[in-house]
Formats: sequence, structure tokens, C-alpha cells
Amino acid sequence: MIDLYSLSFEQLGDLLASWGEPRFRARQLWVWLYERRVDSFAKMTDLPKTLRARLEAEVTLGSLTLETEQGSKDGTIKRVYRLPDGQLIESVLMPYDDDRRTACISTQAGCAMGCVFCATGQMGFARQLTESEIFEQAVFFARELEAQGERLSNVVLMGMGEPFHNYEASLGAIKRLMDDLGIGARHITVSTVGLVPQIRQFADEGLQVKLAISLHAATDEERSALLPVNKRWNLDELIGACHYYVEKSGRRLTFEWSLIQGKNDTPEQAHALGKLLKGLHCHVNLIPLNPTAGYSGGPSAEGRIKQFVAILSDYGIPATVRVRRGIDINAGCGQLKVAVLKREKVRKAEE
Repeated sequence: MIDLYSLSFEQLGDLLASWGEPRFRARQLWVWLYERRVDSFAKMTDLPKTLRARLEAEVTLGSLTLETEQGSKDGTIKRVYRLPDGQLIESVLMPYDDDRRTACISTQAGCAMGCVFCATGQMGFARQLTESEIFEQAVFFARELEAQGERLSNVVLMGMGEPFHNYEASLGAIKRLMDDLGIGARHITVSTVGLVPQIRQFADEGLQVKLAISLHAATDEERSALLPVNKRWNLDELIGACHYYVEKSGRRLTFEWSLIQGKNDTPEQAHALGKLLKGLHCHVNLIPLNPTAGYSGGPSAEGRIKQFVAILSDYGIPATVRVRRGIDINAGCGQLKVAVLKREKVRKAEE
């Protein structure tokens, strides 16, 4: 069956024309999909019943199947979707008190980057997601929020996978988020562990989309131990690409830093980070580590965090300590998928 969310407007028109429908039907259907964001063909009341029946029989509204969902006391919703080939991916919706509704979406099934403290990195790479598989994760949240009288305001490509390792599909999904869902470029963020050629390529795209770099250490020795990608592109190359991005785009960069007790929260690392970023138009997001079963490190203590922020301030580097979302449901990337896989393993053993 054809997934309607995988079709461009022109392709949708061609499909309906092949069914003998007039071209204006494509516009009507497009409005239902992306402006009114309904979740069934029965709600598309200005379409003929015969067309609605054929749509019901021959096409789908998305290719993702909800496998499981968890809700946190802070309002965070975490989901695992099953793809048509059986692969599993995660998506998260985070509500904020200022009425922001942010979707965190995946770009790959698994991840090849191997970051040691990340549950997704620990499970390895399965395959790339298609443009529509990336896009649909945001569509599903958008249409559910629309039904509640709310709207999806922000999207971050910060879920499972490395967006720049799946560059073309990620970029295509970003453009659809802007064009089809109406999410402003400045309300979209792409997160990368530091694929230097793609950072430079992204700067040349001319988009006003935000860029976040997962840094986590300020010396090559420490960073290579946490993020193997640093062995391919070291900090000199990465920071050079970051300066290029800022100069080319005119936008401020964000650096993500997971604070690991006794590992990268030391005064020495804070001073090294201050020196590394001094003079670069940037901001640092400090996030106490969300522990995973495959990594022994834990989140930094409050006193160490305050000291880290103070040292960065001495270098003129602004930093914000981010509240961890969904702690009660283990909402770290990849953790719910791990739980689903464990359940499946137990079930198969019992069978």
C-alpha cells in the first residue's frame, strides 16, 4: 500500500489523476493531510465517498506502527515505532510550560557512531531511515496535538542515529518539516557528533536551521575515549568547521555536553572547554548524564555543575544546565527500544 506521507504534492496529483480524479482533489487531500492534520480518511468530508473508500483500501497514512509508549510525570511521551521491515526506532514529545511542544525524532535505526555512554550507540547500526520515515515521526505528533487544540512548535533531529550520516534524507525531511508542516527553520535543530565535511556542507545550504554539536570533552584524548568519531575528525578540525558554520550562516552554535561525574565535569575540562570555545559565537547546554546499562558513569553532582558553569563564565562562554526530561521512564535515547527487545527475547524463549 502507498504511504501518502511519502508523496510530494506533484506525486499525489499524479496518483489521483491515474485514478481518474480531477487535479483539484490533490489540493483538497493535501489540506486534510498537512493543514487540518486528520488521522483518518473518514474525516475528509469534502471528498467523495467513493474516493475515501478507495483511499482506505489502497493507501495508508504513514508507514510506522506504534509498538509501545511511555508517559512521564513531567508530560514527556516516549514511543517506539516498528518500521515495515521490523526495525525499531524511538520518538519523544516534550511539553514545556511556555507552551512549546518539541518532538525529538530519529534519523537512523541504531547508530554507527559508537558513543560509549549512549544506549543507541551501544546497540550499533541497523539501517538508514528514509526521508518520509523521519518526517512521519513529527507528523504523527503534529496531528495528535492538532486534535487537542495544540500545535507542534519545535523539532529536534536528536533521537536515534546521526543525522549527518544520513545527510540527504535528513535534509529532505527538514525541508518537509518547513514546507509541509509549517515549522519555522529557527524552530528546527539538527544534532551531530561532529562529521566535519557535513557541517561545512550544511553551512553552505543557507538554511536558518539551528545546529547542535555533541562535544562532551575538550581534549582529544578525553573526547576520543567517549566519542570514537573524534579519531576521524579531531577537535582542531571540528572547531575549524564550527567557525566556518558561524561565519557562513551568521547563526550561534550550540554545544551539547553530558556531564559525567568525575569524568568530564572537572575544573580541568571546564578550563579546556573555555579555551577551546573562546571567541566562537556559541552556547553550551549542560545535561547531567542519563545513565544507561552499558555505561558505568553517572550524572554530576550539583556542586560540580555549578563550578563548571562558573569557570565557563570566566571565559565568556554562556552555559545553561538543562533539566533532564522523562527521568522516571528512562527516556535516554535507545533505552525504551532496549526494553522492547528484551521483552521480545523473553517471549521467543517462552515460545
